Amino acid sequence: MTGTPFPIERGHVLAFARALGEEGDAVPPTFPIAFAQFDPDWPLRMTPGRPWNGSGAEPGVSSGGPGGLHAEQEFEYFRPIRAGETLTARRREGRTWQKEGGRGVLNFTERHVDFFDAAEKPVARSTTVSVTVTPAAPREGR
Repeated sequence: MTGTPFPIERGHVLAFARALGEEGDAVPPTFPIAFAQFDPDWPLRMTPGRPWNGSGAEPGVSSGGPGGLHAEQEFEYFRPIRAGETLTARRREGRTWQKEGGRGVLNFTERHVDFFDAAEKPVARSTTVSVTVTPAAPREGR
């Protein structure tokens, strides 16, 4: 099964930890989010010749269409991540659901990234939930 290589480089881990105000050699618990820098399909990654999705020029709008809100992030570990190893990341879709909100329908989308070691054993899983809004129809008399 294919996937995207995610090298756990000591310098990257150190810079990430320092940005969090942490010291030491341990891989911080939120480090798998750094995989986004290696994911060629990550929508906020700058790509020459394409408008940047994270510019904030138009709130709620991205170069790929209507933007959303990062609503939740969860990390699950099967063993510690170690600096010096290269993991293989595989993205997959999760659940979708809706809730009625005051401004319309809230559309939730769950996405997973599963990380495997060289022996194809699971190391960690990152789960992201994003939400977009389908605006409610205008009420009469307004």
